[in-house]
Parts: sequence; C-alpha cells; structure tokens
Amino acid sequence: MATKKKILIIDDEQDLCLLMKSYFVKKDYDVYSASNLKEGLTQMQQVQPDILFLDNNLPDGIGWTSVERFLAVNPALRLFLMSGYPPTFPNIPGFSYEVLIKPISFSDLEIL
Repeated sequence: MATKKKILIIDDEQDLCLLMKSYFVKKDYDVYSASNLKEGLTQMQQVQPDILFLDNNLPDGIGWTSVERFLAVNPALRLFLMSGYPPTFPNIPGFSYEVLIKPISFSDLEIL
C-alpha cells in the first residue's frame, strides 16, 4: 500500500487551515496544521511533510524569512508561500517555490 503524502499548513487563520485541510483530506492527503512558526517547526520535525503551505505574517515572526529552517528538516520539500500582501519574494539559492496570494480559492489548490 502506498503511503499518503503529508501536508503541513502553517497559518494563523484557523478558518483557512480548516478549509484547506478538508479539501486535501478529500484528495487523500494526511494534513497537519500549526498557527505559528514555533509550532510549525515542531510539526515539521515530527511529521516530515512532503508539502508545506507557509503564511508570511505569523504571530511569532515572518514565515518567509524562516524557509531555510524548514528546508533544513526536509530539503525535498514542495513549498507554497502564502500572503495577503506579498512582500519581496525570498531568494532561496537552488530551490523553487510557488506563491499563493490570499484569498486562496480551491482552483488555486488544484496546482498540486
């Protein structure tokens, strides 16, 4: 039996996390969420997700400036950066990512 892909969503907007989780569970993913960077990094280490949705403005810091901490746990991570107001995009040498501008629609999530 094939192992389900795992998704981690780090966003302090709980409604968005619940909607995304519901959507991806129906698509047969295991989905985890965290509402801040500290909790997100702990989840990252415990769960070892394949895909990360990372918000920029979080209660305990700027998500996009913490990308390298998440990549250190899983260098093969598929990364989606989210923001309602996209700042300057991070420069991550040798790594690609996609940006989702909030509000996010289900059609945006079909990119997976």
